[in-house]
Parts: sequence; structure tokens; C-alpha cells
Amino acid sequence: MDNINFTPKDILQKEFKPKMRGYDPADVDTFLDSVIKDYENFGKEIERMKNENDRLTDKVDELNKQVSAGGTVEESAPVSGATNVDVLKRLSNLERRVFGAQLEDTDNSSHRI
Repeated sequence: MDNINFTPKDILQKEFKPKMRGYDPADVDTFLDSVIKDYENFGKEIERMKNENDRLTDKVDELNKQVSAGGTVEESAPVSGATNVDVLKRLSNLERRVFGAQLEDTDNSSHRI
């Protein structure tokens, strides 16, 4: 954050010299109060994102170590292996019914000759 010129405190404490036909000081103060709130929110968001980045970087490092060590990678989502097995069994049964019936018809017609 080296390229940030002002902190919320800098903005709050900044004083401007009054001049003739200048801006309304109350309007300027109201605007600067909003700017200060934005700066504070941006600072919090940057900190949150840094923490999230650190957490994700650590997770990537951990997973890379597991992969390089030949270990298994933990999955955060539940494995749907049982569902896949059920689908494959149903598909296999369906194929037997459809193609098995066709094969039986072919066998029966060839025996008639």
C-alpha cells in the first residue's frame, strides 16, 4: 500500500483556507466524511482479501505437497461415487433389456431358417 497518499485520518485533519466565493465548508466536510468512510471500507476489504489470499496460498501449497508425496488430495465436495455406480448399473440393465431382446430376436430368426 505504498502508493496510497492519504489515510482516513489525513483526510479528516486536512484544513483548507477560506477564500471569497469558495465552496461551502459544510458541503466539503460532508463529502470528506463520505470519502473517509470509503477509505476505511477499502482498507478493511484489502485486509480481508489479503487474509483470503494467504489462506488460499497455504491450501495450494498443502495440496501440492500431497500431490508430490503421492498422497491423495482431499476433496471438499462430497464424492458421488455411489450415485455413479447406481447410474452405471441401471444403464447396464437397460442395455441388456434392449440389446438382449434384439439378440434373442436375431437368434430366434436365425434358428427358423
